[in-house]
Amino acid sequence: MDSKSSPWFAVSLGLIGIILGYGVATGTGGGPKDAKMADPTPAPTEVPPAPPPPVANLDALPPIDFDIDHVSGDKDAKVTMFVYTDFECPFCQRHHGTFEQLLDEYDDVNFVLRHYPLGFHSNAQKGAEATECAAELGGEDKFWEMTSTIFEKGADNTMYASYAEELGIDEAKFTECMDSDKYAQKTKDDMEGGTAAGVRGTPGNIIVNNETEEAELVSGAQPLSNFKAVIDGMLE
Repeated sequence: MDSKSSPWFAVSLGLIGIILGYGVATGTGGGPKDAKMADPTPAPTEVPPAPPPPVANLDALPPIDFDIDHVSGDKDAKVTMFVYTDFECPFCQRHHGTFEQLLDEYDDVNFVLRHYPLGFHSNAQKGAEATECAAELGGEDKFWEMTSTIFEKGADNTMYASYAEELGIDEAKFTECMDSDKYAQKTKDDMEGGTAAGVRGTPGNIIVNNETEEAELVSGAQPLSNFKAVIDGMLE
């Protein structure tokens, strides 16, 4: 019998055809099936808008009280700069140098230093109280001297009495003042007033035109030129 006329030969050809056809259908691809399996283009992610920067709330800012505030400069100055500070804050330490430059440069600006001790700075609260005790025992000049000393030598609860002695303040009376916690409430009041006025961190600076009641919040230890730009604009 001729092998090509054998029924087995016909079956073999049929199987080969089926196998080749399956390979074409599944191996060469590119048809509608592949189009359905393609990943859809992801929708663009919508980026939420940045929150607006904090602004000064002049209505909530406690006005200068010359009996309890620490003010440097003419009390009738056209512009006031309120500085809310934390004695353990490294940015406040850097900012204090800028603050002293501004003190030297402007005659028609007065500067008010208020306390804003952050809770996670364990030496800041007592540092604030140390400046108040220094003022009580040695006058306003000692307040500013203690402020500069703490920023220069570091905020340290174990060292404030030594700083006071170096400044010529009676150490025993200073220690008694510190132990009494008599200025803890004043420090708290400063911080609450600053928060109400818009301060959210340290150093927080609120610059006010006392004639127009324009106010601007300048947050952080920014360059001297930034503060001068705001002050100069208000002095024009």
